[in-house]
Amino acid sequence: GATGFPVAESERLDPDHAVKLLHREAPADQMGRRAIGTGNILLADDDAANREMLARRLRRLGHTVATATNGREVVEMIRTGSYDLLLLDIFMPVMNGYEVLEHLQANPPPAALPVIVLSASDDSDKIARCIEIGAEDYLPKPFDPSLLQARLDSSLEKKRLRDRETAYLRTIQREKERSDDLLHVILPPNVAAELKETGDVKPRRIENVAVLFADIVGFTSYCEKRDPETIHRDLQALVKELEILTAAHGMEKIKTIGDAYLAAANLIHHADNPTLDCVRCGLAMLRAAEKLPSAWQLRVGVHAGPVVAGIVGRQKYQYDIWGDTVNTAARMEAAASPGGLCVAAGVWATIASRCAGNSLGFHSVKGLGRIELFEVLAVRE
Repeated sequence: GATGFPVAESERLDPDHAVKLLHREAPADQMGRRAIGTGNILLADDDAANREMLARRLRRLGHTVATATNGREVVEMIRTGSYDLLLLDIFMPVMNGYEVLEHLQANPPPAALPVIVLSASDDSDKIARCIEIGAEDYLPKPFDPSLLQARLDSSLEKKRLRDRETAYLRTIQREKERSDDLLHVILPPNVAAELKETGDVKPRRIENVAVLFADIVGFTSYCEKRDPETIHRDLQALVKELEILTAAHGMEKIKTIGDAYLAAANLIHHADNPTLDCVRCGLAMLRAAEKLPSAWQLRVGVHAGPVVAGIVGRQKYQYDIWGDTVNTAARMEAAASPGGLCVAAGVWATIASRCAGNSLGFHSVKGLGRIELFEVLAVRE
């Protein structure tokens, strides 16, 4: 064969002697009982008498048996079928047992397949070679029936344990993937990665973050006149639309707070002009809300500056942002007219050359004193 293990005639089992051995009656306590565990066995032997007698014996033990006459048949049957154990004769035509073992080593089947080698040879080097290239066990011919059954039971039990372990590991992997998916829904990818690696997320101060608040006009009175299913359906439709727009403008959704929606730009992903991104997104949100069946009007507020970002809580993780920038964005939302987007004078100065808008006059804003506010009407592209 290609492996350098020629089949010597002296190593073949004499057919007449084999038939006598296979016909020999074993004591009742050895072969009269069923195997501890049964399986689907592939038996490969080019000698018809050996193959047929051993197949009958295996079936009496409760096993399902398929047979092959050469190594090429074995490879094809393993490729198209599923087996718990391979009983493999070494010296076969077309493709011998060594070549089969080497093929299985290079092309392992989807499920573990233990191999017990059957051969008339008692050459220890050949036995060692079989073990080296993947055989689990070895039985010389003529074989002892009780030893054969013991080896079968042992290999099948190992196979079952390996299969259970594989199934368990797959279950763990699926649960891990599901957990990761849920974590990435709750947290930005880089924050989720840090949490998984260290078990914590270090709070950070991030400069030049643009923060957007959006809120539904008249939501409380709307809820008083409708059933919970309708309220949830309409709110779900709106939030999904806002999430789509947030992602489309390269921003990060932070959270919903009742009927309010909080998002930010330049928090996770770099933005050249985060304030303008927020304004564009906010204007798109105003238009989208009015086109939904609920026909809601929103108020939107935008502000920019430094924020502190981090995770709060242990039972339910929440990635959040804090600081004057966030508070001011919320106050801009409260000052906006229904269907409008409001910014403070300082923010307007940074975007006025790119936007159309008008002054809303001077207003007293908590924490900022009396300042001029502006309504943004459009972005000049």
